[in-house]
Amino acid sequence: MGEKRQPSETENEKRRRRIAHQRALREKKRKKKKRARILAATAAFVLVAAAGGAGVYAVSIKNAEKKASVVPYEEKMYGNSVYHTEKLYATDLCVSAEDLDEISYSGSTNVHAAGLFDINAKKVLYADRIHEKLYPASTTKIMTALIALEKGNLSDIVTVSSHAAAESFPSDAQLCGLKEGDQLTLEDLIYGLLLHSGNDAGTAIAEHISGTEEAFVEEMNSRAKELMATGTHYMNPHGLHDADHYTTAYDLYLIFSECIKNENFAKIIESDGRDVSIKEADGSIRTDRWEPTNYYAKGLAAAPDGVTVLGGKTGTTGEAGFCLILLEKNQEGNPYISVVMGAGTKDALYQDMSALLEGTNSIS
Repeated sequence: MGEKRQPSETENEKRRRRIAHQRALREKKRKKKKRARILAATAAFVLVAAAGGAGVYAVSIKNAEKKASVVPYEEKMYGNSVYHTEKLYATDLCVSAEDLDEISYSGSTNVHAAGLFDINAKKVLYADRIHEKLYPASTTKIMTALIALEKGNLSDIVTVSSHAAAESFPSDAQLCGLKEGDQLTLEDLIYGLLLHSGNDAGTAIAEHISGTEEAFVEEMNSRAKELMATGTHYMNPHGLHDADHYTTAYDLYLIFSECIKNENFAKIIESDGRDVSIKEADGSIRTDRWEPTNYYAKGLAAAPDGVTVLGGKTGTTGEAGFCLILLEKNQEGNPYISVVMGAGTKDALYQDMSALLEGTNSIS
């Protein structure tokens, strides 16, 4: 779950802690590389011997290197039932069971978790407590959107229930301002969910797709299991705090990497806003505009030179802290997923995220 706030530290104490943390990361990295070399060499030999050496050596080496990191990961994270199958599940994913730093990360480690994932190379570039169970806040909504896009029709007309109306939520919740009896398309609701982060949009979507919010949450948990997001459990479609509603930074990567394969999801998170028309219960029409909540899209934070932030999802509650998951490209056009969970302030969130983004330009 979310970590408790620590007592304030002196600058010297913070510096010593950061130095100790980086030393530990370097030592883990050194041990991991040594283990990977041994496993790769062993696996390559077995593959070549089995094939009689008939022209498969180069392919065997490449596959063995990947499996050298995947086998111990799946053994630790999933157990024998998965990693001993004919095809390793995670060979097409970024995997790391331990903290590591391939980018000389310059940000703070005073967050709950952070990670940087190289989509093309299928490699974790930075990992800080990415498997710890934490509160996700509104980053929950990427799963809600994924199921809506997979099971719904964008042109469907959704009628907002009393349970989904804005007035049924706490006054300080992020809302699209939906009213009972409002009618709008499922597509508009997904824009409101992902861009404006409307909790009311999340409930309206859930009821439309599954009939009830509870039934939809069952589908969310089922889909998480299909994606091997084993550290995730949902209690609602929007992310308002519940002690039994949690995920991990790594699970967010797994879910988000599936989301961005969907063209409509990618189009929505990369949008600069959505103008919507809502038909009210009395037949009148009102209009609204829903825009992204992340500071890069709003022009309130600047990405490092050469990095293009394509889009993502924010999340904030008192228990979760400030969270953000993003899709970005570096100066060479290569795509990455970055995540920060549990920053103490919004400024700290974007400082740490920018440090991750800067790291994408250090990868050749």
